[in-house]
Amino acid sequence: MKKVAVEKSLENVKNYLNNKGFDVADLESATTNLKNFDAIVVSGQNSNLLGMHDTSTKASVINAKGLTVEDIYEELNNRLS
Repeated sequence: MKKVAVEKSLENVKNYLNNKGFDVADLESATTNLKNFDAIVVSGQNSNLLGMHDTSTKASVINAKGLTVEDIYEELNNRLS
């Protein structure tokens, strides 16, 4: 099961991905363990989420701005397959 961290403001995305079989967590509570996630979904409203300038992760980062939940789901499937 793919693990995805989702920004707190994207509750609808969290619910959708959870229903589609992803292991979903709040990004804000996962910031110390980002390396454990396959992907991260952010709203795109904050260019420096939580004031982190030096965060390093190999996870795919998806900017949800302008995307539907279906678009995000498809993007995750494309990047994680």
